[in-house]
Amino acid sequence: MPSCWEKSGWGDNDFTFATVSDAHSGTKAMEVTLTRRVDGDRKALITESTTCAPVVTAGRQYDLGLYYRTTTPDAAITLFRHDTTAGWQYWTDLKTLDMAAAWTPATVRTPAVPAGTDRITWGVSVYGTGSATTDDYTMEQVSEPIPPATCTGTADECANGRWTVLPTQNPVRSMHSVVLNNGKVLLIAGSGNSEENFDAGTFTSAVYNPSTGSYKVIPTPKDMFCSGHVQLADGRVLVLSGNKAFPVAGGHGYEGYKESYLFDPVTETYSRTNDLNDGHWYPSATELGNGDIISFGGLREDSSGSVTAERWSNAQQRWLPLWQVNQTWSFWGLYPSMILMQDGRLFYSGSHVFGNGTPGTGSAVYDYDANTTTAVPGLRNKDERDQSASVLLPPAQDQKVLTLGGGNIDSNPAANRLTDIIDLKAANPAYTMGPKIPQGTVDVGNGKVAQTGEQGKMYVSAVLLPDGKVLETGGALHNRADPVYEASIFDPATSTFDPVAADPEARGYHSSAFLLPDGRVMATGDNPGNGTWNHDVSIYTPPYLLKGSRPKITSVIDKEWVYGDTQRVTVDRPVVKAELIRPAAVTHSSDPNQRFVDLPLSVDGNNVDLNVTSNPNLAPPGWYMLFAVDANGVPSVAEWVHLQGPSALATDTASAHVHSFADSLTGTVTGADRKRTSRKVSTTVSGCDRHYGSVNVCVPTVFPEGVKKTTASRCAWLRKNDYGRLRINGKDDPLGLDPSRDGLACGAKDLIRR
Repeated sequence: MPSCWEKSGWGDNDFTFATVSDAHSGTKAMEVTLTRRVDGDRKALITESTTCAPVVTAGRQYDLGLYYRTTTPDAAITLFRHDTTAGWQYWTDLKTLDMAAAWTPATVRTPAVPAGTDRITWGVSVYGTGSATTDDYTMEQVSEPIPPATCTGTADECANGRWTVLPTQNPVRSMHSVVLNNGKVLLIAGSGNSEENFDAGTFTSAVYNPSTGSYKVIPTPKDMFCSGHVQLADGRVLVLSGNKAFPVAGGHGYEGYKESYLFDPVTETYSRTNDLNDGHWYPSATELGNGDIISFGGLREDSSGSVTAERWSNAQQRWLPLWQVNQTWSFWGLYPSMILMQDGRLFYSGSHVFGNGTPGTGSAVYDYDANTTTAVPGLRNKDERDQSASVLLPPAQDQKVLTLGGGNIDSNPAANRLTDIIDLKAANPAYTMGPKIPQGTVDVGNGKVAQTGEQGKMYVSAVLLPDGKVLETGGALHNRADPVYEASIFDPATSTFDPVAADPEARGYHSSAFLLPDGRVMATGDNPGNGTWNHDVSIYTPPYLLKGSRPKITSVIDKEWVYGDTQRVTVDRPVVKAELIRPAAVTHSSDPNQRFVDLPLSVDGNNVDLNVTSNPNLAPPGWYMLFAVDANGVPSVAEWVHLQGPSALATDTASAHVHSFADSLTGTVTGADRKRTSRKVSTTVSGCDRHYGSVNVCVPTVFPEGVKKTTASRCAWLRKNDYGRLRINGKDDPLGLDPSRDGLACGAKDLIRR
């Protein structure tokens, strides 16, 4: 090898390294050849040493260039970085190289160098049979001038952003929010957690148009209250299961049905698919790299916990029969957060809905093909992650997940401030402690007061922003009570929170927050324990939209993208980064498909070539919002592009390039459990005692800390939270709210001391 270059790679393959005399300049060039490949790659790489690896500056970008020839379509420019704490680690693939028989130049711009990085190495990797020959490497620091930012709001708004409550209310009790590939928003209510609507067969959805501020109510065929949903590769929305029956005091709990529907953004109508194999009230839904959908958990038609995994086939456009789906036969809970990893495995983050986490460490890596589950350590207070939020941090190539907040509706402690972060690129990944969520104010019935001690929040919303940061907003201190008013922006580069303006509206149970294509954030819904609903809608304008004019994507040559492509766009002024953000499909703090995929740049004036990942597991097929961002972090309005599925890789001779990671897991490994149909689940799984009031009213099974176990104290808390008159359902009074036995809780006779 030439001086300062090393042989590198991994996996099961046959390879040779050589120098050849037919160089682009001089007398020698480097050649890497694979003659057989099962997996992995081989690459010529700048030596990882202080003598050889170039020094870089955090926050800056670098233009890399080389000349190459290839006999394989499976070659890419690959970049590694040296972290001053963690050492050398894979950073990203910058560009897939087109096949070329003659010497061909290739240039690419790195992302901004992350904090804590002092050196980089790079080279060309070959991950399919054939060869790549390279010569004449160059590296130059980008010296783009940073235009001065001009504040267009007040000083406070430019620092913290601003919230606006829209004049028009949401016409439906929506608890599911899906951003469609035309920029509109599907808001699904079903019965809206209203037994009256359920009994009347009144099921609704609405489509919101951000450009006009208008709503269109959509006929809805079934009670999709607490269903699962996900965008398919073609842009339609798959809605799976929902509410078959409300609970009965002393009898069954909520029931999930087997039906499944597709929503078409063009016709704005629902159509039925084939049925699921089981009922699933509160199921997960994660898209895989081939466009299939995998789903776990939820409640069956008999109110027990479903242990049946479901798989939607993108090729067949149907749910597969049970015998064609690998089964763990274990109960993953309700809305378990299952995040697709870059090698196709699933990471269960520990975020879920209702009560305790799964047994063991509360977090795991699930390998569908091997049908094995490996425990992942480090998640703190794993039984207080009920309606926490988990998000794959920007960029998806970094494979880091942030989990924040949460509570427990069974024991009902004050919700926590915890955050934990895991690096899935590590050989043996484990959660590590992150910074605490900043505190805001809380309303426990006597007006807003500052949070104290370790008071945090559950019902957290986490939203990926186009500047590469994360907005967390909304929440409550206890089960369907005590709203918390706080928002902050998390910076993955520094692992810090910056408190910003808080939504003036309560956003607890059944609330959603999500990114709009114009870079703003929309927040909707709140369903406290007394059964009421907040129809007000809030819009957050982040600080980056108050820094003057925005860059504009003036043209996108082709909106149909394929993996490994280079796609050209034009912009009206210099930008430093571009990315794909998957549109939201969020409910109950959960959107496991949310991701921000970096697009390394090759810049020629106002023409920008974007290098699309060759790995569908990093960016599953479908419609994405494309943002371009300037040096001040100001994003363009998004353009919609369609990333096509694995059929677009038909010319490839190898699977998508994936670096080895998470390959030395030391946690307990389990295979499929014994075959069974369900798991018994308490009828109070929603944390509500159904002996009182109508079914959409949630009298907590456990009252917040500070409420004494007396009739007077409990009734005072219910009165403060506007529960009104509560009838007794049946003959039991487990909370002691009806000592007079007149069939009404907290009546005058009940409060007389005896």
